[in-house]
Amino acid sequence: MTKNVGGIDRILRIVIGAALILGFFLNSANGYNWLYLIGIVPLATGLMSTCPLYKIFGFNTCPMKK
Repeated sequence: MTKNVGGIDRILRIVIGAALILGFFLNSANGYNWLYLIGIVPLATGLMSTCPLYKIFGFNTCPMKK
C-alpha cells in the first residue's frame, strides 16, 4: 500500500481517532457510546499513513519525493 496521507493530515487523524476512542471509555452512560468506535478508522489510517478513500478519489497529501 502506498503512503498517501501527509504530515498534518496524519497527525489530525491520529488525534481525532484517539479522542473518539477515549470518549468511548469515558462516556459509558450514553446508549450510543458505540458510535465512538468509529474513531478506529481515522486512527488506523493515520498510523498506516494510507487511506483507501484517498486512493479511490486520487488524493495525495504526502509531499512529493525528489
